[in-house]
Parts: sequence; C-alpha cells; structure tokens
Amino acid sequence: MAPKDKSVAEAKSGIDKELIRELAKLLDETGLTEIEIERAGLRVRVGRGGAVTQYGSQSGAAPLPPAAAPLPVAVTPADLAKHPGAVTSPMVGTAYRGASPGSAPFIDLGSKVVAGETLLIIEAMKTMNQIPAPRSGTVTQILIEDGQPVEFGEPLIIIE
Repeated sequence: MAPKDKSVAEAKSGIDKELIRELAKLLDETGLTEIEIERAGLRVRVGRGGAVTQYGSQSGAAPLPPAAAPLPVAVTPADLAKHPGAVTSPMVGTAYRGASPGSAPFIDLGSKVVAGETLLIIEAMKTMNQIPAPRSGTVTQILIEDGQPVEFGEPLIIIE
C-alpha cells in the first residue's frame, strides 16, 4: 500500500495501527501491564491480558470500532468494577482459576455459586488466597485468564 493510500485508509477508520503496535511493543519492553495515550482528542489504551480500547474524541463523538493489533482486541464496558455483580480483586497478585496447574477451575461461565464459595485463588507474596463469592448467583462473565497478574480493585468475575 502506498503511503498516500495508507493515510487515506487511516483517515477513514480513524485508527492509527502503527501507534497501537508501538504501544504494544513498549509494554513488552517495559514490563508494564497497561499504557494509555491521548493525541488530538483520541485516547488509546493498550493492556496485557487482552484489551485494546479506543475512545472517541472529547467532542462527544461515538466510540471507534476495535483496532487490529498484535494483542487480542476487545472493547470493554465503561467500568466493570462498578457493575453491581462485579467481584473485584482484594489485592495485587496472580489469579488462578483452579487449585493447581492442570486441575479443573473452581467455576466456569454459567456456574451457579453460593455466597462464600471459592471462585478463584490469588497468589500474593507466595501465599495462596482463596477469593470467596460475595453473593449467590450465576457467573455471567469471567474477566481473567488462569495465571494472569491482577491489580487491586480490578474486576475479576461478574455474578448476576
């Protein structure tokens, strides 16, 4: 594709794929889990574990479609941590869905859980911490992968 054709294609989509690739490379080089940049009213966030989100300009334009990138692409809702059924991480650590490597996960999508039932384990400082269900319900979303680093307050699971 000629340089002129490339800029025309970017103008049509509103997505700077090279910027997203540079941000993904920067994540790998620095070991960061997430990076966000804003240019000319366009905000781009790239994070490990799966999300590349683009937001429209400050002028109230509609959000842009997801962009192709080296990392998996997903458009996330505004803030899943505020969802009434969100189970958030009580600590920084590594989340594990099962009791040990290769074992069945504690829960799957669609699982019925009761308050107090173990949902997953977060390893912090070589200590395995069981994370209990704060309420009874059905698991409608699992927002983490097995072995994924998590931050304090990060949404892990949605129970409705």
